Amino acid sequence: MNKVKIVTRFPPSPTGYLHIGGARTALFNWLFARQTGGKFILRIEDTDKVRSSGESTQAIIESMEWLGLDWDEGPYFQSERYAIYGAAIEKLLMSGKAYHCHCTPEELDRKRKEAVKVGAKPKYDGKCRELGLGPANGSVVRLKTPLTGMTSFVDLIKGHISFNNKELDDLILCRSDGSPTYHLAVVADDINLGINYIIRGDDHINNTPRQILIYKALEEPLSQYAHVPMILGPDKARLSKRHGAMSVLAYRDMGYLSNALLNSLARLGWSYGNQEKFSKKELIDKFSLEKVGKSAGVFNSEKLLDLNAWYIREASDDFLAKELEPFLAQNGFNKLPKPQVMAALATLKKRSKTLVEMSEGACFYFQEKIDYDTKADKKFLTPEILPLLQELRDRLEHGTDFNHKGIESIFITFLEKQDIKLKKIAQPLRIALTGKTVSPGIFEIMEVLGKKKVLGRLAVAIAHIKAKS
Repeated sequence: MNKVKIVTRFPPSPTGYLHIGGARTALFNWLFARQTGGKFILRIEDTDKVRSSGESTQAIIESMEWLGLDWDEGPYFQSERYAIYGAAIEKLLMSGKAYHCHCTPEELDRKRKEAVKVGAKPKYDGKCRELGLGPANGSVVRLKTPLTGMTSFVDLIKGHISFNNKELDDLILCRSDGSPTYHLAVVADDINLGINYIIRGDDHINNTPRQILIYKALEEPLSQYAHVPMILGPDKARLSKRHGAMSVLAYRDMGYLSNALLNSLARLGWSYGNQEKFSKKELIDKFSLEKVGKSAGVFNSEKLLDLNAWYIREASDDFLAKELEPFLAQNGFNKLPKPQVMAALATLKKRSKTLVEMSEGACFYFQEKIDYDTKADKKFLTPEILPLLQELRDRLEHGTDFNHKGIESIFITFLEKQDIKLKKIAQPLRIALTGKTVSPGIFEIMEVLGKKKVLGRLAVAIAHIKAKS
C-alpha cells in the first residue's frame, strides 16, 4: 500500500512584510515537508484588494528565498483562482448545503444590537436559511451550519478539540460583490492543491471548526491540523516590535545570517533535547510535530544576537566574503578583491556579532584616507611618540618579510632597543593605522594592510603629529 505523500503550505497575505511569527510557521511547514519527503506549496492570499500590494508580495518571496525555504509549487495567487471558489460555492448551493441570504447590512446590524441587549450571542438568526431564495442584488451566500451536535478534530499538537455547533452561525461564503470569503477560499484552495497537513499558529484554532464544516459540506476528506503555540517576548507578553520583532528582511539588513535566524525560529516552540544550535540539515533530520510544545515560545533578541555571532565565527571566510559584499557596498566599497576581503574579515569574525558590525570594522582596511578619532588623536598622537613612530617606520620599510612572523620579529628588535613594552607604542600605532582605539591585533592589521599601506599611513601620522607641534 502506497504511503500518502505529505503536502503542506504557507499562505501569507501580502498586506505587509513577512515577520517572525509568519516565518516560524513557514519554517515548520517546510521542515515537516522536507523531513517526510513531502511537498511544500507557497500560496499568496491576496483577495484583500485594498490592503494587498505587489511590494509586500515581493518582500515575502524575497524573505523566503533569503531564508532558503524553497517551495515545490507556486507561488499561487488567490486573486487568480476565483473560478475554483465559484465552483465550490456552486456545488454547495446545488447540494443544498448553502443558500442565498437577502438580509441587508442594516437589518443584520439591528439584529446584532438587539441580541447584545438581551445578552444573546450576536450571530445570524437564519432568517433566509429555508426560504429557497435565488441570487439578488446585494445578496450573499451562506453555509448551512448544523444546528446541533459538535464539530471536533484531533490537533496534532493540542490534542482533541471540540466546538458546539450552536455557537457557530451560518458563515458567509460569498460576499455581495461576488468575492469569496477567507474561509471558503482557504478550504477550496487546500482541496484543489491536495493539502493534507495544515500547520499554523494557534490564533487560527477558532477558524478550524468553520473550515471543517466547509470540508464536510463539500464531501471532501479533512486535512490534519497542527496549531503551533504563539510567540511571546521575554516579558511573556505577545510578541511585538518593542521586543525587537521585526520583518525577516529587517534582520537581513541588520546583518544577521539566515541560518542563525532559522535556528532561532526553530527553537520557538520546538526542541530536541538540550541542543541549541542546528544546521539546516539537522533541523530537517530531527524536526517532528511531536516535539512541538503546547506552551508559547519566547523570542529573545539577545539570544538571537549571540547565536548570530556564533554562526559568523563558524562560517567559512569564503562564505562570509560573499555575505559581506552588500554591506561593504553600503559603506562605499564596491568590487573589492575577494582575497583582500577574506583576509580582512578573518581578523574580525571572532569579534563581530553582525555583518553590519563586521563591515564597519573592516572599513579602515579599504579606505584611502582614514580619519582619527578626536580624543584618541589628542591622547596618543603626541610629540613624545613621534621618534618611536619614525624609527618603527624605518625598520618596517627595510624589513624583508612583511608577514605576521616577520613583523613580529621587527617589533621584538625594536622594543628591545628602545627598552619599552609593546603597550607603549601599540595604541598610537593603532590610531595611526586605523583611526580608532579598538581593532584586531596590531600584527594582524599590518599583515592585511600590506607594507605599502602601512608605511603610507605611518608617514601621514608622522606628518600629522609634526603639524600639531
